Amino acid sequence: MPTKFQTFVAPTYGRFPISPVRGERARLWDADGKEYLDFGGGVAVNSLGHCHPAMVAAITDQCHTLIHCSNLYEVPGQAELAAVLSDQVMEAAGKCFFSNSGAEANEIFYKLARRYKDDGRYEIITFTGSFHGRTMGGISATAQGKMHDGFEPLLPGFKYAEFNDIEALEAAISDKTAAILIEPVQGEGGINVATAEFLNKAAQLCQQHDLLLFFDEVQCGLGRCGTLKGWQSIDGAEHIIPDAVSWAKGIGGGFPLGAVWINARDGLCDTLGPGSHGATFGGSPLACAVGLAVLKEISDSGLCRNSARLGREIVAEVSNWNSPKLSAIRGRGLMIGFELDPEAFDWEAPTPALHVINQLTAAGLLTVPAGPNVVRFLPPLTITDADKQEALAIFKSIIS
Repeated sequence: MPTKFQTFVAPTYGRFPISPVRGERARLWDADGKEYLDFGGGVAVNSLGHCHPAMVAAITDQCHTLIHCSNLYEVPGQAELAAVLSDQVMEAAGKCFFSNSGAEANEIFYKLARRYKDDGRYEIITFTGSFHGRTMGGISATAQGKMHDGFEPLLPGFKYAEFNDIEALEAAISDKTAAILIEPVQGEGGINVATAEFLNKAAQLCQQHDLLLFFDEVQCGLGRCGTLKGWQSIDGAEHIIPDAVSWAKGIGGGFPLGAVWINARDGLCDTLGPGSHGATFGGSPLACAVGLAVLKEISDSGLCRNSARLGREIVAEVSNWNSPKLSAIRGRGLMIGFELDPEAFDWEAPTPALHVINQLTAAGLLTVPAGPNVVRFLPPLTITDADKQEALAIFKSIIS
């Protein structure tokens, strides 16, 4: 007999057989009372873990004041959150638009590319292994064939080039090119880190050809990689200032919130005027209160440093195992991908990653895949040394 979930909920996800009912910091408990150490983090969403006191207080206080009002009015929290993102995160002049998700935030990129110059150029170059959301615009921008299957024709205006390949990027530029869109650290594509040379060349080509440079930091931004700006974690690329950056996932710590910062240079941030874009629930008083609380906690508690240190220690320890089942370890901060060697497994699940993740789940450690061969660690930025050691002990027992 199918369950109520199977009967009434659309089958858009391949779900693990767990029904979480309670969470606290890095722990989840299911309906049967089993406890899990959550190193999936809601897929890089739970920056502060589950039910962090700062978030609970922000939600509770704001619910007693104002939950939602129309974006036809000035929402004070939007101004406060936008100021933090501009002054403290980007450290550059610009303006912000607020949405509910990363896919929605990325839609700003596609509109800016077409409207800013108004010279007939409209193409955006994106890269193999990328992921920019599941809207039609998002999957059209995503250079992964599995995301396109069954949804053609895709939206025109996107050209794909090989990630981290400077020659391929140069060759992709044409008289139709308007912008370059990069995930500095790719998430869904397998935790692939852009090289400093690649990012610097992209910035140089944008200046040379008068193109816009967009960074999708929905998964890798705001402390996840050990720095507020994800690309800051890449030595030699820290100085780059893109034309726009998108965030979601961790910015709300579990509350739906997306944002995009748009550079003030040459009036770019004023390109989309009244009537050109919107989001009914984007930047609600409640969402902004939560976003402000999350960013304040990341700053006040030194969670970027915590993420950077623990990430380095995890990578170093797992590297020392010299396991034949691990072919590569990639990432920055607490955004780590462990690539499995399919030839080293006698596995029964659809992919090596799912095979290992199923075993980790049974052992009490929650993780998420990134493609068929990569297991991701995306724990809260608040995890402790004890959490780290417990996760590594479980991971080692399964890999061994």
